Amino acid sequence: MPAWTTADARAPSQQWVVDAVRADPVCAAILDRMPSLGLAEWWLTAGAVFQNVWNAVDSRPPGYGIKDYDIFYFDDCDLSWEAEDAVIRRAADLFDDLDARVEIRNEARVHLWYEAKFGTQIAPYRSAADAIDSFASTTCCVGITRDRDALRVHAPFGLEDVLALHMRPNRRIAPQHVYETKVAEYRSRWPSLTHDPW
Repeated sequence: MPAWTTADARAPSQQWVVDAVRADPVCAAILDRMPSLGLAEWWLTAGAVFQNVWNAVDSRPPGYGIKDYDIFYFDDCDLSWEAEDAVIRRAADLFDDLDARVEIRNEARVHLWYEAKFGTQIAPYRSAADAIDSFASTTCCVGITRDRDALRVHAPFGLEDVLALHMRPNRRIAPQHVYETKVAEYRSRWPSLTHDPW
């Protein structure tokens, strides 16, 4: 993994981000194996991506502080729990040898259960990338997928804050307390993390 420099903050390299994420063997395995599930759209996202970047910037080992590895996919052809559960089971078999918690979810179904879990209704997502764009912090809105033989980064708010270990609120869906809880949780593991107030 090449060292990160302040020059990277001015012109962040998507390849540097990919390299930081692939330095984690769990992420590398997920990115290599996911195409075999045959899903039309999928992304490795959340802490598996931005926290591995923080680890590289902060000189911490790959995988440090990561509680689980989230994969978002999108299939609006069958919104049943049974269809999603079938994908979850196939992924569980695919990643059974990894010493990590890998969670895969169909983002086309989120609006069906979101209100019961979080107390507010949301509109259906239009894609898995659309779901990534709704994380509580813009800094966390990043994902990586394999597009044929190349890895592609989705970062609708850019990479500058991710590389600078700086969080900004994303008020699209998440309420203030969710953002503030995430900031406190992440700062306990990455003390150099800075943040904007809500």
